[in-house]
Amino acid sequence: MAERKKILLRLDPAVHDALARWAGDELRSTNAQIEFLLRRALADAGRMPRGATGIPRRGRPPKRGDDDGTGSEEDGGEEGGAAGAPDG
Repeated sequence: MAERKKILLRLDPAVHDALARWAGDELRSTNAQIEFLLRRALADAGRMPRGATGIPRRGRPPKRGDDDGTGSEEDGGEEGGAAGAPDG
């Protein structure tokens, strides 16, 4: 993987504060939030380069046997009703 580019970005302090709060609400760093928003804007405008790699995953790796992180049928998958609904 190629080294990620570093840029200096000057922002209005109020814009930075709002962006930092938004990032915190979505459990992202401010930097990750900026990249997320730029990628979304590029995709919406149809300007996302084909060779662009995905955003690197951060955080704890998935448990063994649960590579996609979605759980299994036993955890409330396809079968069964609403969570907490009585059987019968």
